[in-house]
Amino acid sequence: MSEVRERKLAHLELCIERDVESQRSTLFSEVQLLHEALPELAWHEVDASVELLGRRLQAPIVITGMTGGAPEARAVNLALATAAQKVGLAIGVGSQRAMLQDPSLADSYRMRDAAPDVLLFANLGAVQAREAGPERVAALARAIGADALCIHLNTAQELVQDEGDRDFRGLLATIATLVEELPVPLIVKETGCGFGPATLTRLRAIGVALVDVAGAGGTTWTGVEALRGSARQRALGETLREWGIPTAASLLFAERAGVAAIASGGIRSALDVVRALALGARAAGLALPFLRAYASGGAPAVLESAERLAESVRAVMALTGTRRVEDLRRVPRVLGPELARWAALEEVPS
Repeated sequence: MSEVRERKLAHLELCIERDVESQRSTLFSEVQLLHEALPELAWHEVDASVELLGRRLQAPIVITGMTGGAPEARAVNLALATAAQKVGLAIGVGSQRAMLQDPSLADSYRMRDAAPDVLLFANLGAVQAREAGPERVAALARAIGADALCIHLNTAQELVQDEGDRDFRGLLATIATLVEELPVPLIVKETGCGFGPATLTRLRAIGVALVDVAGAGGTTWTGVEALRGSARQRALGETLREWGIPTAASLLFAERAGVAAIASGGIRSALDVVRALALGARAAGLALPFLRAYASGGAPAVLESAERLAESVRAVMALTGTRRVEDLRRVPRVLGPELARWAALEEVPS
């Protein structure tokens, strides 16, 4: 078994079986939306659909990239894709680094047979994209029929891994080249540490139009790495377990920087989804809840979880008196003191 495949399987098992969630808050609990006792609407009028990258989703939810790169991952991806197709969600695949190294693993990422109509995101690390070049990166997206490509940034996780990358130079230039040359839209995605104001300003300056903030407060990948590897990896992973910028704060920074954002990182309920949308997110992404649903009950449990979440989002919208997702930005809200302190942070020149 290859090193990458072995690591992918270990990550899946750890996320299903162990405590891999951050002890920090996403700070969505500090976003209070005003209840509307007289909503003056009917249930059928509440429309939770959104447009993302020119495609219409029936609910503002992305099943964010989790797995691939091992034959065992195919069943997981097909179950997730089937739910996304039936409920009208977007979906991403896990890192295609393994597929870049071994094209025979492509089937573990393919899901178009199960989800011909979904908005599908390919996925590759920025370091691997730098080494591969835009043509090979585009080929990864094309091979699975993806509509867009996530380039993920995971510096903290790589530093913890004994076998991880150590050279992060030239990544901004790599992203700029991909913005210009990729035949599909580009999403820049963090992996649990969020984005600060200066980073978002630099991304906007090179033409990045959409990010996935993936902030702190959800699955901690440094924490996952602390559960495997050498004594050195375990110790550093534990030290950096709670590192990062909370998801809600990253959303505020993205809004201020004028960069459209998907909110992921600790989204665990319809309340989190709606709070994220109220802060300006175009959609909200979840991974761990769907993975654990699959582990507990297979494809039917994933579908039930997706349907329940989409319905609950509409219920929360009704309770704020909003008929459309875009109206959520106008709902009166109260921010708690910790989130307000993050919001007051001035941009530091890069």
